[in-house]
Amino acid sequence: MAEEKKAMQEEAQAILDKLKRHSGPVIALDRKGKALDSPELAAGLHKMILEGKTEVAYVIGGPQGIAPEILQRADIILSFSKMTFPHQMMRVILLEQIYRSFRIIHGEPYHK
Repeated sequence: MAEEKKAMQEEAQAILDKLKRHSGPVIALDRKGKALDSPELAAGLHKMILEGKTEVAYVIGGPQGIAPEILQRADIILSFSKMTFPHQMMRVILLEQIYRSFRIIHGEPYHK
């Protein structure tokens, strides 16, 4: 347990160091976050774009989740599922949802 906590803290510090240079919204992906459907996610991203918030940082936690200080820094805590996914798979799922969001924003068809 001590090793897991240490790894989570080290990951948190590395993420916070990167976020120091980021001025846009931060969206953390966490199982305990808010679950949205695709149109709701698209509406939220569209709103950010209209507000001029074009640089969004997405944070995907490690196997132990996301440290509390990252969740506090996040503007939005989003859940894709209560299940746990491998980090690389979650990156693909997130990218697909961003792509889907832009199709929705542009009024293009998307797979339901």
